[in-house]
Amino acid sequence: MRVSKIRKSLSRLYVQVLIGIVAGVLVGHFYPDVGSQLKPLGDLFIKLIRMLLAPIIFASVVVGIARMSDLHEAGRVGVKAVVYFEVASTIALAVGLVIVNVIKPGSGMNIDPAHIDGSAISTYTHAAQQHGILDFLMSIVPNSIVGAFANGDMLPIIFFSLLLAIALAKLGPRTAPFVDMLDMLLQGMFGIVRIVMYVAPIGAFGGMAFTIAKYGIGTLASFGQLMLCLYLTSVFFVVVVLGLVMRVSGLSLWKYLRYIKDEIFITLGTASTEAVLPQMLIKMEKLGCSRPVVGMVLPTGYTFNADGTAIYLTMASMFVAQAMNIHLTLWDQLLLLGVMLLTSKGSAGVAGAGFVALAATLASMHTIPVAGLVLLLGVDRFLNEARAVTNLIGNGVATIVVARWEGALDMNKARAMLDRDDTSLNALESTEALPAGRMPAEDAGMRSQSH
Repeated sequence: MRVSKIRKSLSRLYVQVLIGIVAGVLVGHFYPDVGSQLKPLGDLFIKLIRMLLAPIIFASVVVGIARMSDLHEAGRVGVKAVVYFEVASTIALAVGLVIVNVIKPGSGMNIDPAHIDGSAISTYTHAAQQHGILDFLMSIVPNSIVGAFANGDMLPIIFFSLLLAIALAKLGPRTAPFVDMLDMLLQGMFGIVRIVMYVAPIGAFGGMAFTIAKYGIGTLASFGQLMLCLYLTSVFFVVVVLGLVMRVSGLSLWKYLRYIKDEIFITLGTASTEAVLPQMLIKMEKLGCSRPVVGMVLPTGYTFNADGTAIYLTMASMFVAQAMNIHLTLWDQLLLLGVMLLTSKGSAGVAGAGFVALAATLASMHTIPVAGLVLLLGVDRFLNEARAVTNLIGNGVATIVVARWEGALDMNKARAMLDRDDTSLNALESTEALPAGRMPAEDAGMRSQSH
């Protein structure tokens, strides 16, 4: 009996990913020469997922909006999503700013800005030069559709998808065969995702082994206060702020976290929310959120609703200022918060995007030297895990909130899904009738993914 329970536990994706993370830490620490060569394992998994993102986001947005009976509904969902994104990001920035002023993790380091070599961050500062608000707005419109898909540029793809979906909706029923074909393509992409997920534990193992081998566990100790501050703030934001939001929405945060535990552990191991976007699209729809809302809110949330990145931006910038003994007045900090409301937008769900946004923030302020980011290079990869997981959880909550706000969330279905434990999930779903308009293969695939 015990052997069968162990075997059943080991068959679950989140357990396999957790084992991969722990094994990666051990290999990276005790065999750094080996660990430093395992980066391609993590990179390969991210590439496998990234190759699917463009067609998945394109098909999700187009199918969802094109099947809306009223285009005003699409506009209404979009406005509600933007309002929620702005409120959530502002709260995240404010929470980070308050806590970093209370704990002051950078105080006492007494770093002289004149003795810092900024060459190590030249790549990030160069990228930050193209991170202004005008550049951001211009980047939304692609130079060519083919180029946007080839480069995997999410914002241009979403923009084009919205325009195409609106055009198809205006053309009426005669576009139904094309929309159905895109829907079939989407189900095929989800099928590939389920295959790719078999290598998720290996990707998490390789990514963690490389991180520990390159930066060492000692790096954690030297910047422990900043890391502890960021992780505790992220936990506070998720538990208190998002917990309150979920309670108002009528659902349990804890049960929701249990529901997406696979995605949380994969994000923790890969430090990338992109790695689980296809799965999140499936799970949010299966939770009872309507497909149009999921197709619009979740992909755009990856760009506009980076709660974890918002917390990171305030804490990291204030940490650098405190380490260099740069005093910022209340007005300076409020101005910093306002700038971050802009620079935090457009941060992709990939590792390193938050660092570029931080460089853009400091470059636009001229108060804190951009070269001070060198202080964060050694621990940024560890900080990125906290912000990535927070972004992931926040975007799922955003989808639930907008769906509930729009009246497009099946509360009975949502509560039933969240109340099921791992043991009863498969048995209950196997006897469940297929939702209207849903392909049997898709429903079966979702059941397998729940494990």
